[in-house]
Amino acid sequence: MLLPKPLYRIGPVVTGLVLLLTGLSIAAATKAQYKADGKALFERRCGGCHALDRDKEGPRLGEVYGRMSGSVDSFQYSDALKKANVRWGDETLDRWLTDPEKLVPNNDMTFHVESADERSAIIAFLKANSAK
Repeated sequence: MLLPKPLYRIGPVVTGLVLLLTGLSIAAATKAQYKADGKALFERRCGGCHALDRDKEGPRLGEVYGRMSGSVDSFQYSDALKKANVRWGDETLDRWLTDPEKLVPNNDMTFHVESADERSAIIAFLKANSAK
């Protein structure tokens, strides 16, 4: 049975809307999962030395995104990090988490995150916990 011409054209539009909504739903779910993963990764990989709201063995990392390196007054940084003049953003945090010694030689952090996906999730979590 053939549909009247105006109804015949609705099919592709409806199909497109369903696909679009499905894609948006999947993207939102993926973003939520990525954020949850970032928090879990931060707690597991970084939480031994860092917290968002207080200094530990490392400086507090809440509001780190957009901040200058070595700028938390309550934390005693290495001289190298105090002088590094690095603004923490996507690229610099990724480089730092990949190899802190390469980005800022003679700093006190020896830990690194090998997985690019884990670094991205941690950075997204830090960004979400910063005003910038």
